[in-house]
Amino acid sequence: MNNSRRHFLAHGAAGLSLLGGFSSFARAGLDKAQILVIGGGFGGATAAKYLRLFSNNTANVILIEPNASFLSCPMSNFVVAGMRSMADITSPYDSLTKHHGIKLIRDSVSAIDPDKKTVKLSSGSVIGYDKVVLSPGISLMTNSIEGLAKANQAGVTLQAWKAGPETLMLYKQLAAMHDGGVFAISIPEAPYRCPPGPYERASLVANYLKQHKPKSKVLILDANQDITSKGALFKKAWSEQYSGLIEYLPSHNVTGVDPKTKTLRFEVQDDVRADVLNVLPAMSAGEIAIKTGLANANGRWVNVDFLNFEATATRDIHVLGDAIQTAPLMPKSGHMANQHAKVAAAAIIAQLNDWPINPAPVVNNTCYSFVSEQAAVHIASVHQYDAQAKTFKSVPGAGGLSSEPSNTEASYAWGWAHNIWADTLA
Repeated sequence: MNNSRRHFLAHGAAGLSLLGGFSSFARAGLDKAQILVIGGGFGGATAAKYLRLFSNNTANVILIEPNASFLSCPMSNFVVAGMRSMADITSPYDSLTKHHGIKLIRDSVSAIDPDKKTVKLSSGSVIGYDKVVLSPGISLMTNSIEGLAKANQAGVTLQAWKAGPETLMLYKQLAAMHDGGVFAISIPEAPYRCPPGPYERASLVANYLKQHKPKSKVLILDANQDITSKGALFKKAWSEQYSGLIEYLPSHNVTGVDPKTKTLRFEVQDDVRADVLNVLPAMSAGEIAIKTGLANANGRWVNVDFLNFEATATRDIHVLGDAIQTAPLMPKSGHMANQHAKVAAAAIIAQLNDWPINPAPVVNNTCYSFVSEQAAVHIASVHQYDAQAKTFKSVPGAGGLSSEPSNTEASYAWGWAHNIWADTLA
């Protein structure tokens, strides 16, 4: 038995479930079809891999990704807080090419023409497609805050919400801050990528300050009226572990930044000055989705058909992950993007083989958040497609929430990370 066949069988249960019970693969349109996957994050990399697995390695899959390696946003807060290196959250794409036969093009996409069914790369090349899987992530709407774009370009404010150079730069700013300084993180109104992420970051930064700069403070400036995820658990941890180190201010919507004085302005509250400014602006679907005209939900997010994640604005472009207008209570998370990818991959293979699409997909989400280096909490949920409402709905009684932070959950969290990195890339 060759490796490809063995790998397919190892994942057979999930694959057959998503394919609606078909046990063999026809070749009608699949052999000739060219499938372009744009974006190698949790959604795109998973889709590329599972398109190959679900087609028994017969689909022609090209992954277009500018970065040399996969950078994980989950666990990147550990880098911000100086507890891990960038290498710890970086994985190569080698397995996707060597073990799964996916062609990788290191480039970015400058334009998609849905009428001609072509994709133009930044290098100038034009590639035709039969199907596109678009996983563009988010765009940061820096122009929504006066002065933010300039302040960010100057490195005065950082976002570090896309794992990469700013992740390490933010840690360096934290490390350089004097004892007694203020680290301010601002949170936009929901929806945004990773609802509990800012609160986890605040917790881990406070953990760092507690050890190295105990006279300092973390200031959380939240545009929302309350913590958007795991609120009681975060508040309990902050009260018990970081009394005097974390100050939480709800309903504080940042409207302007003065990079010279490192001062934030708000709609109604007094100005705030801090030593380190981690400003997270409002977010939208990745730029290429906006540019292609796919963002038909308030001009920010992409509406999709949840049975196959095809954009409602045009055919044969399937959009995944944080870029979409999500179903109710469906978070914008790496785990959920991984789930979107499997539903879409199964549906695409079914379509290209002229098979019926699974009419009742089920997806799940698990999200761990660290409240210290040693303790974490989680929330989990299950979402079933509702044919009448044409959306996913949360399954009552499925999933759950931690009762309290624990070291055991911290070990589970790292296990989750290594497992989903492997599921996405190995």
